Amino acid sequence: MAQQRAVAELGVLIYPGAQMAAVHGLTDLFAVAQRIAAEQASTQLPRLRVSHWQTDNPAAPRRVFDSETGPAGSLVALLIPPSIAGFDENLATPTLMDWLRAQHAGGTVLGGVCVGSILLAESGLLDGRSATTHWTSAKSFAVRYPKIKLNADKPIIDDGDLITTAGLMAWSELGLRLVDRLLGPSIATRTAQFLVIEHSDSASQCGSNFAPILSHGDGAILKVQHWLQSVGAVEVSLGTMAERAGLEERTFLRRFRAATGLKPTEYCQHLRVGKAREMLEFTNGTIDHIAWTVGYQDPSAFRATFRKITGLAPSDYRARFGVSPPSTPKA
Repeated sequence: MAQQRAVAELGVLIYPGAQMAAVHGLTDLFAVAQRIAAEQASTQLPRLRVSHWQTDNPAAPRRVFDSETGPAGSLVALLIPPSIAGFDENLATPTLMDWLRAQHAGGTVLGGVCVGSILLAESGLLDGRSATTHWTSAKSFAVRYPKIKLNADKPIIDDGDLITTAGLMAWSELGLRLVDRLLGPSIATRTAQFLVIEHSDSASQCGSNFAPILSHGDGAILKVQHWLQSVGAVEVSLGTMAERAGLEERTFLRRFRAATGLKPTEYCQHLRVGKAREMLEFTNGTIDHIAWTVGYQDPSAFRATFRKITGLAPSDYRARFGVSPPSTPKA
């Protein structure tokens, strides 16, 4: 009997004023990726299922389109497209905000494009996190959401369970990022080539960015994962993580590995290296300073861990992927 492929459902939110070109574009992008993945005839790759969720004030979002029939499980990811009309405070209804928070609490990755990022900010989920938004709304965003670390100069910020993008057309890069996570970098690249769109993600050139497993259904472990994302896994201990999960340490270790596929120490290493990669790409800070910022007191230990995960030394990574390489002092 042939083994059935797992199903990964990707939802797209339709709200008043949502850019329908992005809604249908994402749907087509995932359909192309699904077709390319099907050619591999691999039972290891999940089958993509796409659904649209319509939100009408004051009701909660409801499913109005599904690429498949039959019962559905929880959403692996929910994408919030942009709006050409811009952000309207009336969009952030209490019902929608509660629904977004519930999806996130249940393990769904949330991704916002432009106005979509603002809706995530309104939900409070981005508090304490790094995020980006469209340059035209950067100043007002910073004033309205002082608890968010705004990096408006970055086109995309992937914080594991929350992804924000800046441009109106950035929905394609957000879609490709999810394809990369679920089906791998080669299929993401082939999807971009078929659609003749740019895929500038350095992850496809140097190992994928860390994509934490969030849809495992263990609420106690998921709570710890969300917390680790928010603090960057800096200055955390096994005891602290177990306490936050409300579990005895041995039980926590067993359930964490069963849920995520990694030991807590390995998981934290991946999170820290992911933060370091972002800093190496977009800042000119010294490597020792970056090591300290992401939680390593010993720079040599940081370098060894970084090379183990990415295959490159931090200096080589910056030389290859840094947007603005550090300037060299004149002799």
